[in-house]
Amino acid sequence: MIIVAALFSLKFISTRLNLSPAIYWSQRGLNAAIVITLTYWLAQLFTQVISYYLRDYAKQTEALWDNVLVPILERLLPALTYILGTFLFLESLGIDLTGIWVAFGGLTFVLGFALRDILANFFSGLVLLIDTPFQFGDVIAMPDNSVAVIKNIGLRVTKLYLVETDCEVYIPNAALGSKDIVNLSRPTPHVAKTIEINVKAGTDQDAAKQILSSTVLGHPDTLGKITDKLENLDVFAGLKSATEEQLSKQDAGRKRLLAEEKVNLQLQRIETKFKYLIRAIKILEKGGLNEAQLKIVQKYYQEIIELTGLQLETDEKGEIKASSLTENTQEEDNLINLIRSWYQAWLEDPDLRIEDEQTLEEEWETKISILKGKINRLLQRILKPGSYETRLDDNALSLLEWLQNEFKAATTLWKEPAIRLSDVTPEIMKFTIKFYVDHIKLEHWERSNRVANEVRQEMLRRLTEEGFN
Repeated sequence: MIIVAALFSLKFISTRLNLSPAIYWSQRGLNAAIVITLTYWLAQLFTQVISYYLRDYAKQTEALWDNVLVPILERLLPALTYILGTFLFLESLGIDLTGIWVAFGGLTFVLGFALRDILANFFSGLVLLIDTPFQFGDVIAMPDNSVAVIKNIGLRVTKLYLVETDCEVYIPNAALGSKDIVNLSRPTPHVAKTIEINVKAGTDQDAAKQILSSTVLGHPDTLGKITDKLENLDVFAGLKSATEEQLSKQDAGRKRLLAEEKVNLQLQRIETKFKYLIRAIKILEKGGLNEAQLKIVQKYYQEIIELTGLQLETDEKGEIKASSLTENTQEEDNLINLIRSWYQAWLEDPDLRIEDEQTLEEEWETKISILKGKINRLLQRILKPGSYETRLDDNALSLLEWLQNEFKAATTLWKEPAIRLSDVTPEIMKFTIKFYVDHIKLEHWERSNRVANEVRQEMLRRLTEEGFN
């Protein structure tokens, strides 16, 4: 900016002098220097400032397209800035650009024909951007059943990291867009695992099922009813022992489960309050909401806000101010604080790696930020319904569904371990066990495999002790 100011000052001074060929060309040179400086400044402004804030904004939004759009803009806009700056630079020197523009148009046509495959990949990348079947860091299943992680979507190719072979692969966007993409990270990071166990024929089936079920529930990294998991946690052998720096696997798992139990109870309270709110809105809005009825709705919603861990200001008359919500740092047993206590307890898991700390923190802080934004938007509509008056119940229901499906479910009953007898022969009974592991992205994407292996080993150990195997 100092250079630009200095160049403009010199240009201003030169205009005050008598016009001569030397002054004329000096002004041309100053114009060219100003164009070069402004071009460089604008390119750096975008790559180092605007893109930084765009990335930060993308992390705080629920939308996925902006996570893909920002890297593309980072590559495309600076290049366009330099191209435009080059043409303006030549024009400032007095060069006639008519022929150059014609040549540039012809060259563009020739390049477009010659680079049609690259352009197809580029527009396929834009289609992936619009459809957003995945975002950076998502884990997908490839057509050959290998597991890959989305690392980057470029202008021509998408970079994937293959977990099993520890290598990177680059797939043209057009080829990737034509594949069936199985996103293992959505709608939740929970991943289903299935193992098979053979039990000696003639064994008591109920007793065998009880051993298999209690083994799965006893592992701290599987999903299940928390009270059942706490009961079976201590009997699961073969987990990591405590060290001077870390808790044992059982102690860390118990701490995490107890913290999650508090989160689930708070979520259940909030869900109940939402149901009361929705029911009240449906009853009151039939004849239109008057001021007294609107205050009743606001009171219900204020209870939800307080349970979430946010606070709002009221005026002297006790009416809610239409201002942004802030976090309530005084109350510990609100949802936001309980979520943070939970993922902090999770970070004490001795199996986690260093990068997992950032993964969990970013994931939950982003969800908390989105939650605050959604609650604040619904608050503004409740305070000033306007055209939303007849749709407040739909807006509240939409937020409740988001809490249950995208934020965190208070219960995961349908993800309880499932055990079935899949085959019987004169020698063996084959049991198929399906269960869910808590997070697919942790431990360098190997967490589910480790948990499945430990569960299998523990099942075989306990079945052998009972003489069932």
